[in-house]
Amino acid sequence: MRSALIGLVLLAAPAASAQEQEPRFAWPVACTLGQDCFIQNYVDAVAGPRFGNFRCDRLGYNGDNGTDIRLPDLAAMRKGVDILAAADGTVAGIRDGEPDISVKERGAEAVKDVKGGNGVTIDHGGGWFTRYAHMKQGSVRVNKGDAVKTGQPLGQVGLSGNTEFPHVEFSVFREDAGTATFIDPFTALPIGSGCETAGHPLWAADVPYIPTALLIAGFAAGPADWETARRGDYADIKGGRNAPLVMWAESFGVRGGDTQTVTIAGPDGKPVHRDRTVLAESKNLWSVFSGRRAPPEGWKPGTYTGRYQLERNNILVIDTERKVEIP
Repeated sequence: MRSALIGLVLLAAPAASAQEQEPRFAWPVACTLGQDCFIQNYVDAVAGPRFGNFRCDRLGYNGDNGTDIRLPDLAAMRKGVDILAAADGTVAGIRDGEPDISVKERGAEAVKDVKGGNGVTIDHGGGWFTRYAHMKQGSVRVNKGDAVKTGQPLGQVGLSGNTEFPHVEFSVFREDAGTATFIDPFTALPIGSGCETAGHPLWAADVPYIPTALLIAGFAAGPADWETARRGDYADIKGGRNAPLVMWAESFGVRGGDTQTVTIAGPDGKPVHRDRTVLAESKNLWSVFSGRRAPPEGWKPGTYTGRYQLERNNILVIDTERKVEIP
């Protein structure tokens, strides 16, 4: 009789909803979003030639099926930042051995068959998969068939494949009868479903949307060379009595109509340079440098402070300072 009752209870139990069967994903990088890493590109939610992410914003590019979680510069990449399994699963495939070289240097032809660079794909069951692309050469720590747990290191953020900046492209997809459908982890909807279509996040914890932020900033002794800046080679620059003083900054998500201000103050706190500009158009990635030549008598010795500010609708969205010493 008892077994019959159990059978009745099992028959009466409602089937799990589709949402209950979905995986929930932990943050897949050992970094803090908005501090030492940023989402620069989101999944394309708009079908057709026009891009729009799930917020109907322009951060991303047309046809993108992954979320690009980037590091500020190559110096951060060289230190080593782990990529983590977003959920329990089994390693379905790996690739390693591709060099960490920007596609601008390597050329599109060299990566046409390995656009994702080094990477790992994980099968989470129920047709759900995650893919981690552009990993650092030699960093992959798992093998095909390995069981992995949420938060387990898979490798490190790199610059392999078709990319110009250090990041991991985190992609979610479902397979059904051999067909893969890419899913936006912010909405649980297939790409191209529309930027105003209701959905729900697949993240296990809240992942804030950051539309605009500073990536890197510093000083240079002349016009900034952006490859030098992105390598982190300006980090220990020293000022010269007769050299130009130039502050540079790189940000993402600037908008037409934003006002940017670059100010350099001398050791006494008084400005020696100020440049205020209203931006004419929106840019997903924006680089600026501004400064002035040394006066005829040279700069006074001491600490000079550069300040970069970006203002939108009378609200500061970026406000950062950097210092340089002139002996």
